[in-house]
Amino acid sequence: MAGQLSGKRIIVTGGAQGIGAAIVAGYVAEGARVAALDLKFDGSESDAGDIIRRRCDVSDQQSVNAVFDEVVPLLGGLDVLVNVAGIERGGPSAEIPDADWDAVFAVNAKGTRNTNSAAFTHLRANGGAIINFGSRSGIVGVPMQAAYSASKAAVHVWTRAVAQEWAPHDITVNAVAPAMWTGMYDDYRDRLNAEELAEHDAMMATQIPIGGKLGDPSTDLVPLLVFLAGDGARFISGQSFPVDGGWLHMR
Repeated sequence: MAGQLSGKRIIVTGGAQGIGAAIVAGYVAEGARVAALDLKFDGSESDAGDIIRRRCDVSDQQSVNAVFDEVVPLLGGLDVLVNVAGIERGGPSAEIPDADWDAVFAVNAKGTRNTNSAAFTHLRANGGAIINFGSRSGIVGVPMQAAYSASKAAVHVWTRAVAQEWAPHDITVNAVAPAMWTGMYDDYRDRLNAEELAEHDAMMATQIPIGGKLGDPSTDLVPLLVFLAGDGARFISGQSFPVDGGWLHMR
């Protein structure tokens, strides 16, 4: 039986691990052919089945353009871009080093611009979908994560702007704001001492109405990503979808 995304040609950045890897697997299971791009790939990976793997630095426009120009013909065209690639740097806001600020914006904000613009050149003739990764942090702001919050706010505003600009080309552009348990979240937890971790977990238990903790990418996020990549979402654009167990609007 054909899957929901049978015949779709999709690029997923940040596809080597975590949320990105879960999305790649979910898309292939639904019949798509996927190019997974990630800086963690070293070039030795072989293409297997319906997955093409390539090294890509989303902060470098030339790298992005070159990889897109290589993989789109291998896919047989492009229907969807999912830009997952992102990094996080935390700490006191008044003490954010320039290097951390620049790195976060280079990947999260500039990387969104780079990948979306590259995808646009391949989508504008026949239309398609772009799905960006924002964050709850980019909507409400999170203490000790000011650089990350600001960079993700840029993603949400960029998404709304280009959704309007590219609509005449039948390109939809949406964002998701997921609250998922990932390796990046494990890194954040590792920076907390025992008392801070206990306080954090107690807060999460009260703030996330469904389950009291972050979700699982494969079961809680991928189903929405499958929908947004499919034909049923063709009339949805310029939106930011929180996938966070109801956390965003808790006060």
